[in-house]
Amino acid sequence: MQILSRMMIALLAVGFLSLTTMDAQAQVNPTAQSVNEDSMFEALGADGNAVAGRTSIPDQNAANLIKPDNKAWAALQGTTLNFVFIVAIVGMVVLLTLFYVIRGRIRVEAGMSGRKILRFNSLDRFAHWTLASTFIILALTGLNLVIGKTVILPIIGENAFGSLTAFGKLAHNYLAWPFMVALALILILWVIDNIPDKVDLAWIKQGGGLLKKGVHPPAKKFNAGQKVVFWSVILGGVALSFTGVMLLFPAEAGAAADWQFFQTIHALAAAVLSAIIIAHIYIGSVGMEGAFDAMGSGEVDENWAKEHHALWVEEVEVKAKTSGTARASTPAE
Repeated sequence: MQILSRMMIALLAVGFLSLTTMDAQAQVNPTAQSVNEDSMFEALGADGNAVAGRTSIPDQNAANLIKPDNKAWAALQGTTLNFVFIVAIVGMVVLLTLFYVIRGRIRVEAGMSGRKILRFNSLDRFAHWTLASTFIILALTGLNLVIGKTVILPIIGENAFGSLTAFGKLAHNYLAWPFMVALALILILWVIDNIPDKVDLAWIKQGGGLLKKGVHPPAKKFNAGQKVVFWSVILGGVALSFTGVMLLFPAEAGAAADWQFFQTIHALAAAVLSAIIIAHIYIGSVGMEGAFDAMGSGEVDENWAKEHHALWVEEVEVKAKTSGTARASTPAE
């Protein structure tokens, strides 16, 4: 009996020790109990601190599970900024459509002469098309992040949309670098010819000849409208590049408030610049006869050049005479 009593006491002691150990583990093990939403919000407290976990990456903001400040930013990002982006794009398309219906295509009034003048060399066109192609892809992949879930997803389905968005995100991240290189090259090549001067004021007063037929205000290599596009691309491109790099490397961006600020500026700059580029594409293609040749072959018709850039034609002719060239233009093939 004495032996049996000792065995029972030992078993009770082991059982009690096991229960005590299990209870201690439940208190210190953060994964032993599920965390519901109510308890997480209670943990925020009156001071509005974030509920955070742990992360091994440099960006400590990634550890935040709930942060009250993010609600206002999410509302801004999901509604206001998306609305601004859509209005900017759709609004510009509507305005250009009305302009085309009212004004029609801007023709070369003297007709094509058949003689060509070199306007942009190979390096100019390479920089332009690199910048243009990368920007278009960046704009489309960015637009997918804005309206993709509501517009594209219902059309192509979840699987296709998932693949499209994944590849689009990779394209957006990696094509940003050649975009920045081309932007710097464009600045170096064209900044001298895009410095505003008094000739631009006369061009603006006459509406650039776009609103009324027979009006051809003189302009140098780039008129006032093209200078506006140039500086919009440079300033907007710099804003997109800097904020884009901060979004790619959030640890370098600093606090979450800074990261949210960078994303807001990135979205606004993309919306404004996309609208401007749509207008630029319109004028350089269907909007103006002979304009596409400048970046297509690099050579423009002599009559087109005289009507839209008369002062530049004079400069070309003077340089041709100075260099001993017989003619400033060449016959079209």
